This record gives sequence, C-alpha cells and structure tokens, in this order.
Amino acid sequence: MNIISALSITILCTLRIWAQPNSNIIYSSDELVIEQIAQNLYKHISTIEIPGSGKFPCNGVIYFSEGEAVILDTSVGDKASIELINWIQDLQEHQIRGVIVNHYHDDCLGGLNVFHSRNIPSYANKHTIILAREHGNPVPQNGFSGSFDLEVGNTEVVTSFIGEGHTSDNVVSYLPKVNALFGGCLIKALKADKGNLNDANLEQWPVTVEEIIRLYPEVQIVIPGHGKEGGKELLDYTIQLFEFTTRE
Repeated sequence: MNIISALSITILCTLRIWAQPNSNIIYSSDELVIEQIAQNLYKHISTIEIPGSGKFPCNGVIYFSEGEAVILDTSVGDKASIELINWIQDLQEHQIRGVIVNHYHDDCLGGLNVFHSRNIPSYANKHTIILAREHGNPVPQNGFSGSFDLEVGNTEVVTSFIGEGHTSDNVVSYLPKVNALFGGCLIKALKADKGNLNDANLEQWPVTVEEIIRLYPEVQIVIPGHGKEGGKELLDYTIQLFEFTTRE
C-alpha cells in the first residue's frame, strides 16, 4: 500500500470529528475545531490538503495557566491560525507566551507567519529552523538544542529532542501540571497506519519512543499529531507499529 492510499484510510477515520457531535468541542468553524481534553488543556484541529486524498486533520495543543497560554504547533494555514489566536486572546482573554513547533513540516508551522505578524514568539529545535529554511517553509524565530523550558503562568512546558523518528528534528512537549505529552507525528493514534515516511528514520523511531516512556513514566495523556488522544497505550502502539519495520 502506498503512502497516499494509507493516508486516505486515515483521512476517512479522522475527518469524523467534523461529522459527529462531540460534547468536548467548544469551538468549530470551517477552518478550525477546538476540543477540550482536560482542565486548561485543549486540542486544536485544522486540515491540510493531501493531493489526491483531500483534507487531512492535524492536531496541535493549547494550554492555559494563570492568564497565559502556550500553543504547540500552529494551525495549518493562515485563516485557521488567525481564528486560533483570536479565540485565545479575545474570547478567552489569555496572553500567548509563544508557539512551539514540533518539526519542520507544514502541518506544524504552516500558520507561523500569522503568529509572527502578531508579535507572538516562536520556538523550535535548531535543526527544525535549518530544515524549514531549506524547504522554503516559515522559519521559527528562536532555536534550542536538546531541551527547552517555557514558563507559562505558574508552570512550564518542557520541550525536548529525544531522537529521530517521523523526521530527524521532531521533538515532544511535556506539560507536567496535567501529565500530558504532545508527541506530534512521532506518536500514532490507535489503529493509525505509518503515514508519511518520506523523512522518517524507521530504525530509530521505536527506540525514540521507548526513551520517551523511560523519561516520562508519569504521563497520563498522550496527544498525537493526527487522530484521537489517549494514554500510554499510544506509545506502546507506536513502538509495535515500527518495531520490525523496514523501509518499503
């Protein structure tokens, strides 16, 4: 099965969020859905166009603390990112401390220019900045190596490069107050396929996720880059999915 066919199956499943009622959805438009996961923790969902397959939902995270907010990944495009910022700043009346980019693909930083135009700082792995520039994507402003802590209200968000997987630059962000991990495209939703492997390190992928389990044994909520959030079972599923994989 090629990548586009595999993505088509995933799209049919994940697009259901627009078709089915969900009591946790607190904002919904043609461009953006915002769903509450836990207290002060939200998932923002926008779509990217996959040639030949249609729209593919992409997850990001919003976290509130003491009147401040952090965003993990932009919405895919400018329109959705404008809605996201307006919802946080105008409707929720929180100051956005920054946006943290998971990796250099469009589904993580496609709306970054909107954030910069609103004077919202962006942060990313230094390798992400290099790759974004090389591929002509919006470029995050502030780079870090290894790990980066961003203070938000009375807590912090810990973002770390654990190892390669979906890409050579992918990071994870941990929210200790709610024991939540945003894994981006490095972590797969249950029953998801392998997805886009164009930039993947298949041999390292399960090793990286095993290290995440070792580093964050207390994690309770795991949010993937696409699809439904869950618990530690998403980490186990991702390891199993790639454990014996060779590039096809």
